[in-house]
Amino acid sequence: MVSITKAAPEKGSKKAVKKAAQNNQQPVTRMRRARKWDVSDRDWARYQKHGTSEIRQKLLNKYLPLVRNVASRMAMGFPRSVELSDLVNTGVIGLIEAFGNFDRSRGVKFETYAVPRIRGAILDELRALDWVPRSTRAKSREIDRANTVLENKLGRPPEKPELAKLMKITVEELHTALGDVTGTSILSLDEVIYREDDNRQVPRIETVVDRSVHSILGELEKGELRSFLVVAIDQLTAQEKLVIALYYYEELTLKEIGEVMSISESRVSQIHTRAVAKLRGMVREKFALTA
Repeated sequence: MVSITKAAPEKGSKKAVKKAAQNNQQPVTRMRRARKWDVSDRDWARYQKHGTSEIRQKLLNKYLPLVRNVASRMAMGFPRSVELSDLVNTGVIGLIEAFGNFDRSRGVKFETYAVPRIRGAILDELRALDWVPRSTRAKSREIDRANTVLENKLGRPPEKPELAKLMKITVEELHTALGDVTGTSILSLDEVIYREDDNRQVPRIETVVDRSVHSILGELEKGELRSFLVVAIDQLTAQEKLVIALYYYEELTLKEIGEVMSISESRVSQIHTRAVAKLRGMVREKFALTA
């Protein structure tokens, strides 16, 4: 027995449109999403015909969202210290230059022609503002790539000799390169970070402490520590007291102290180590220090 089935209407056919209308539904059609910077051929024809500054400005204004789109995508790969507004302002310059050099008769869309020019203008400005030599930036990228390769391969952060071997340089050269790269890092004081004590978000500038300024509380703590050390030193043996006095107050070397006390330099080192350990233990016990 042969069953007869009714073929389903193809999408986009008259039957599909009629059926969708009967079901109060929209027909299935493919529509390209309109972009904010879409400019019609009529606008370009009007500009080519008249070429007035007003029409030119209107066309540029329509393409401003394109600049922001390019700048936003590029900002994702830049540090937070790079402001999006600065990238947009620089991208507008690239847009204006692309608009002046664009030849519509070649059959290329303006946005296709303008995007590389906008990106180039932004990159050129960033390179001009960068005070770090390009060779150092290239060295930093090379170290990052090698570090990533070794981490994926070893499953752990690589050691310095392993990193140097992959980069085909000596460990000394690697340390020199790391020193150059580390000096190029810049932190924004306005960047919001988490405090370690209460895990609260605060600007980085609030966590900066001036170690050169002596606070009253710090001076009191130092005075209390000095007073306790006087008492603690009295609890040492005579030999330990002498070594501490000669080393810290008279500023003699271990060898010179050994000559004064008629003992070997290694013995002086043992006495000094034992005395310091005793003092450290008494200080920890007195002030309840954990470190």
